[in-house]
Amino acid sequence: MHRIAFVALTLFTVACGGDSTPADSFTTFQACYDEHHTTESLDTPCSIEICCIDHQIGNAMPNTVCGTTTQSCETYVNANLMDGSDANLGSDVQKACGFYPVDGQHGGSGSGGMCSG
Repeated sequence: MHRIAFVALTLFTVACGGDSTPADSFTTFQACYDEHHTTESLDTPCSIEICCIDHQIGNAMPNTVCGTTTQSCETYVNANLMDGSDANLGSDVQKACGFYPVDGQHGGSGSGGMCSG
């Protein structure tokens, strides 16, 4: 019985993308954004949201640097991100930060799903 439970838990973890390896940490928000946007070719809003939620930035734990609200996210990102190649950076920040409180589950359902699938 224990073996079945272990196999089921392992399959669930793999299917959901979880693992025991901590997410990458970055010294700055800009470095995180550059990794996801430039290296991995994710769009700007998703790159912003992923950095806000999934990664340690400097000494801050994941899901904390952008605060808990849309406004705190916009304030932080606008102060810590530059992308001269994105003519729509302001609206991209608003879009990402609009989804962030929901997807980061700061009082939201976690079902915003902007960057999924």
